[in-house]
Amino acid sequence: MTEQFDVVVVGSGAAGMTAALAAAHNGLSVVVLEKAACFGGSTARSGGGVWLPGNHALRAAGIDEPPERAREYLASIVGDVVPAVRRDTFLAHGPEVLRFVCDHTPLKFRWVRDYSDYHPEAPGGRPGGRSVEPMAFDGKLLGAELAHLEPPYSAPPLGVPITQADYRWLSLLARHPRGAVRLLSLGRQWLVGKLRGRQLLSMGQALAAGLRVGLAEAGVEVRLNTPLVDLQVEGDRVTGVVTSQGVVEARRGVILASGGFERNLEMREKYQRAPIGVDWTVGAAANTGDGITAGLKLGAALDLMDDAWWGPTLPLTGGPWFALAERSRPRSIMVDARGERFVNESAPYVEAVHAMYGEGDGPGEHIPTWLVFDQRYKDRYMFTGIGPRQPLPGRWFKAGIAAKSSSLAGLAAKIDVPAQSLEATVERFNGFARQGVDEDFHRGVSKYDHYYGDPRNKPNPSLGPLDKAPFYAVKIVPGDLGTKGGLRTDAHAQVLREDGSAVPGLFAAGNAAAAVMGRTYAGPGATIGPAMVFGYLAATRLAHEDRGTTGGQR
Repeated sequence: MTEQFDVVVVGSGAAGMTAALAAAHNGLSVVVLEKAACFGGSTARSGGGVWLPGNHALRAAGIDEPPERAREYLASIVGDVVPAVRRDTFLAHGPEVLRFVCDHTPLKFRWVRDYSDYHPEAPGGRPGGRSVEPMAFDGKLLGAELAHLEPPYSAPPLGVPITQADYRWLSLLARHPRGAVRLLSLGRQWLVGKLRGRQLLSMGQALAAGLRVGLAEAGVEVRLNTPLVDLQVEGDRVTGVVTSQGVVEARRGVILASGGFERNLEMREKYQRAPIGVDWTVGAAANTGDGITAGLKLGAALDLMDDAWWGPTLPLTGGPWFALAERSRPRSIMVDARGERFVNESAPYVEAVHAMYGEGDGPGEHIPTWLVFDQRYKDRYMFTGIGPRQPLPGRWFKAGIAAKSSSLAGLAAKIDVPAQSLEATVERFNGFARQGVDEDFHRGVSKYDHYYGDPRNKPNPSLGPLDKAPFYAVKIVPGDLGTKGGLRTDAHAQVLREDGSAVPGLFAAGNAAAAVMGRTYAGPGATIGPAMVFGYLAATRLAHEDRGTTGGQR
């Protein structure tokens, strides 16, 4: 069976659904093909933050800065890894895209207060942050489609809609009054929602659901269980998508928004450093690089394939836990097999894993890695959703991912690191913690370090001595939110060959395309923000240019 649309979109995350929404509102016929049995992809599993400097939600919060600041920031942290025209195009269209999404879906966004840019001290960086997140969203607006929403990677308790801002304070429940205030507020919000018959969603669940409602209102079909098998080509032009159910032809073009290759072991082992695997990612299970592979067959160029949206991750028995707050609390350090620190533990997560791998291209220099902390840490802070003073699960110890001992020497023996080295490392760190200055790795200097720190811990919210037995260690692995490498694209999201020429009729956005963030990460939502922008730009290009102009030399 062969069907025809103006545009065929592959993938139903933020990139794909924004692209389809833009195509539809530009008068094009469009269909979304989704490999999985659920829509939303990694977006639905995420925190749902969106990094788009200068947008209307930021201005409503009183943040109105000249656009030159964000341009300076990206130029300083990304550099020439990504062409300036791509960086600048992303920034120039970000506010327009968020406004478009809010105008054509029920979504509303608000500033994530004080969630700093990840490199706030860099030129143009903003310590107060530029990230926005969707407000709580009523899932019942989806109707029957709610059952087909990709679940979050970590489900909130009792279905309470927890935002990124909530998570920060709830994890400090035993240390700061704001934790209790947030808990009571969330309980009240949940109860009111229940009484009104609402099913409230937050974070990536809200974002994916809101975009899906927008597509439904625009009459756009999202076909689940419809994987891309190949791309149809006539001459050198992409003219459709081959699926297991038949060919879906695209009169104007195909937009690949099919995610990265984090679940493809062969690709990970080919392009990325050891140790690597498919079990440490929190990306969607369907992300096996299908769009990247299809583009590569047509001669497309690839970039950044060795990189990912990394994050130190706890390989728990129930699945990976992306460690945002856990490694940033006082009274904890990360050590390698030598029992030594090697990084600012509170560093942005991409940079933290870059440090775990170290220099060169061989096996990771500081892997295996352990997060070491003391009993005061355990008494004060939530840990992977486990409350303060609650014991770690026994199955972790049986699986060898956690250890506990009344002494540092005993702990060292259990995790196979030199006892003398671990003791010396902790002694040196404790001295830094007491004076409030980390002379080795400058932990707690950056404003970003403080976001998941403990504001009641003095003199530095990120530093605290490990001095109360027993001591704990939990394994850390190089996990990720998804891979960062993919098809090389231009400023319009059109896929390029090695010689700079475009593949006619083929566009890519989201993690199917090489990241506009290069080898770094600007701030919370710097995956989803660009995904939405380049999905939108691809659809806009297809809507406003003749078929014959979406190809050729760039």
